[in-house]
Amino acid sequence: MPVVDVLNLEGKRIGEVELADTVFAVRPNPHLLHETVRWYLNWQRAGTHKVRGRGEVRGSGRKPWRQKGTGRARVGSIRSPLWRKGGTVHGPQPRSYRYRLPRKVFLGALRSALSAKLAEDQLTVVDAFALESHKTKPFRQALDKLNGQARTTLLVENGGNRNLELASRNLAGVKLVAPQRLQPYDLLRHERLILSKAAAVKLSSSLARSTSQPGTGTGKTAAQAGDPPRAKKPVATKSSARRRSGKPGAEQE
Repeated sequence: MPVVDVLNLEGKRIGEVELADTVFAVRPNPHLLHETVRWYLNWQRAGTHKVRGRGEVRGSGRKPWRQKGTGRARVGSIRSPLWRKGGTVHGPQPRSYRYRLPRKVFLGALRSALSAKLAEDQLTVVDAFALESHKTKPFRQALDKLNGQARTTLLVENGGNRNLELASRNLAGVKLVAPQRLQPYDLLRHERLILSKAAAVKLSSSLARSTSQPGTGTGKTAAQAGDPPRAKKPVATKSSARRRSGKPGAEQE
């Protein structure tokens, strides 16, 4: 198991914590990370883009000139897509870009991102974010002792720390999330990851209990994890299918 030093807010080592191998010591899977980031960004899209079609632009429906005898091209309406300020053909319409991502893919990407942070020495574990006040300046000073030269920092702490929420929300490049709200996109976007000891233990235990890890080769099957086996469906024969459907020929079987 990887062992990580536990620091206080002064940047001094006060202990260590063991993390799960299946969460913080797996081989990062770039494919899972790509799929999860793509899924996350699609969920952020509003999908409110809209262009006007031929039936939505302003303009008269009267034929501009007669069909023949003028020497000009045939035109039926000034709202034609061929005309300036006419309608747009096959333009974007309001739609939702959201889709479902398999849970195992998301958990595998989360393990890959956490393992990459630890392997690149960009993960810091603090004993607790015990702030005396909600002021931003003293927290900024404490943060400089923990994240070094990092420009962006992701803080992971269990809920209920009001002083931490108020002190960190006005700092540029600093984001605070709960362990259950952690996204692989946030881990890749921020340079330094700072976990409280309670949050690190929670992530290590919760992600290690999951049944499988796509792309890492160290997961367990559902049967090994203690899940009840699914009942097998009976194999239907041709005669039984005809009896259920009431088709002719069921009586002769």
